[in-house]
Amino acid sequence: MSRSSHRAVGTRSHTGCAGVPAGLPKETREAAGLAPSLFVALLFLAAGATVAGEPDQTGLGHEATSEELSAAGYTVFPDGKGLPEGRGTAREGKAVYQQFCAACHGRNAQGEDAAALVGGRGSLTSERPRKTVESYWPYTTTLWDYVRRSMPYEAPGSLTNDEIYAVVAHLLNLMGLVGENDVLDQESLPTIEMPNRDGFVPDDRPDTQ
Repeated sequence: MSRSSHRAVGTRSHTGCAGVPAGLPKETREAAGLAPSLFVALLFLAAGATVAGEPDQTGLGHEATSEELSAAGYTVFPDGKGLPEGRGTAREGKAVYQQFCAACHGRNAQGEDAAALVGGRGSLTSERPRKTVESYWPYTTTLWDYVRRSMPYEAPGSLTNDEIYAVVAHLLNLMGLVGENDVLDQESLPTIEMPNRDGFVPDDRPDTQ
């Protein structure tokens, strides 16, 4: 896949200030020495015009592929609508978790460099509430969706559907919600009730413009 070539907007002068981009009128260049704030505004306008007029010349990223657009455009709903095919058990997910998740979330998901995922159940109304997936999140499908979009931290979107079902099963097993060999798939996952499912109330305020 070809990448767009980089085009510099400006240069850095010996004073450490951003130089005037090529192509600006003489009057604009002179304004740099007379009115710094005005010059900065003109510089941003010129840069914006360059980006707006030549979107393929920024040198940043690449044009999204159809596969990338498809992966970003799905939605998983609380009732399971949108979940893809796949399956996994907690026994299978333990190995996936240790390989991709334990370094940040701890060997038993109790937190380390990253937040704890389990524990804290029943603590939300206490003086020291602990917000975790177990204590706070209302739906198992939210957990599945989040793992698919954002995990593992250094390579989000790299896990297969089977691996996601398995690692979610492992976490739910640590929470005591499923057994080691219970199979999670697009049919069974939404039926598992999270401890705080009833801890949310609908917002019945009218939408405003």
